[in-house]
Amino acid sequence: MPKIEKASTLNVPVEKVFSYITNPVNQLEWLPSITDVRDVSGQGKGQRFAWTYKMMGIHLKGKTEVIEHVANQRLTFKTTGGIASTWTWTFTGEPNKTRLNLIVEYTVPVPVLGKIAERLVLRQNEREADLAMANIKERLEG
Repeated sequence: MPKIEKASTLNVPVEKVFSYITNPVNQLEWLPSITDVRDVSGQGKGQRFAWTYKMMGIHLKGKTEVIEHVANQRLTFKTTGGIASTWTWTFTGEPNKTRLNLIVEYTVPVPVLGKIAERLVLRQNEREADLAMANIKERLEG
């Protein structure tokens, strides 16, 4: 299972970062290939929503459930459907500063994309994660 690890330091309080990341609709701002977030229900642990994600020109649909929610410290969600993944965010706050860490473990939908595209997808997802972290930083510090 491929794994992506990213980290960033943001010059904003941890509460602001946590609040932004925990709102699924904000993914439309920071996650480049997400094209739709819908059917959001609940808050905190157990929150659910559906999404559409464009990978290699193919629209994949799926669902997400928040499986861990520790305010201003940790957030974990699992996705199912077009892409199975686990996203684990950790938040470390200092006065007006946040260290944001992300680990994404996922499966490449090989039957959909084909074995040849698998390597391209791995590289694309790495770049996508870099861009996502940069987008979050820009949105929150801007």
